[in-house]
Amino acid sequence: MTDPNVNPVVPRPQTPHRDLLQLEVLPDEAQIRADIERLRRERNAVIIAHNYQRPEVQGIADFVGDSLGLSRQAAKTDADVIVFAGVHFMAETAAILNPEKTVLLPDLRAGCSLADTVTAQGIRDWKAQNPGGLVVTYVNTTADVKAESDYCVTSGNAVQVVQSLPEGVPVLFAPDRFLAAHVIRETGRAMDVWDGACHVHESIRPEDVQGQQAAYPDAELLIHPECGCSSRILGAIPELQLYSTEGMIHRAKASPAQEFIVVTETGMVTRLEHDVPDKTFIPVSRTACCEYMKMITLENIRDALVNLEPRVTVPADIRALALKPIERMLAIG
Repeated sequence: MTDPNVNPVVPRPQTPHRDLLQLEVLPDEAQIRADIERLRRERNAVIIAHNYQRPEVQGIADFVGDSLGLSRQAAKTDADVIVFAGVHFMAETAAILNPEKTVLLPDLRAGCSLADTVTAQGIRDWKAQNPGGLVVTYVNTTADVKAESDYCVTSGNAVQVVQSLPEGVPVLFAPDRFLAAHVIRETGRAMDVWDGACHVHESIRPEDVQGQQAAYPDAELLIHPECGCSSRILGAIPELQLYSTEGMIHRAKASPAQEFIVVTETGMVTRLEHDVPDKTFIPVSRTACCEYMKMITLENIRDALVNLEPRVTVPADIRALALKPIERMLAIG
């Protein structure tokens, strides 16, 4: 029991130690946008953004597109600085195509789980086991992997590129096994396939698609060929077409449907809503979200323009080798 005759101990007044709180002032988005616009002009910079980027990042980009569209845009820009709102292999591709320009990736942590499934040494070993084979690699690969390749492809032109290859020559396709399955279905071409996949597309289940179909029975499916669910869905709907992200735009515009279930990364809904504003787009799953893509923000885009860092460069010897399969791809379509 407390003795009433003893005064209670009163602690001394404390002065807050603000360094321990690690508080940050909430960003003023309008000011950040204004800074980006000013810096873009001062640096003679172009901002190009992948379809899977955050809505606000897509909104300030000069160009939004898929891997093929971004590759072409990077190749023809007359800007001095390219800010790539995407992931590391995309910035590398821009640096390969534009060695004289400054290529910035606002957050160097923005990698790619699919690109991480294959290495240059892995490709060299694979080629040694398959002499005379042509190596076809998805652009979702590092520069040194491209340097070991004969052709690059995107999801939009993979079928076209493989169809152009001479008959009777072994084709080694890396790294996405689901895109490879799509190419095999479309071309009838036998290929040796690397066992890689995008963690976001691989995690989209047939049950996710079926659940949204039940909720939106009149909606048309827009399925990306990287999706792990595509084979089972095609088993149930054999006439279904698969679409690259750019193909989804064209299909949504041309289709009489008013609602679409978008079976790819959630960022694609933003692009579709922008380009086809009179129709409704439903993400297949709110969890189909690439944390690497979402690392790019308005704040780090502004900071990259301020500091001209972080830069992405490719060694000259790797660049010379990696350029060849990219140029072959661009020449085909």
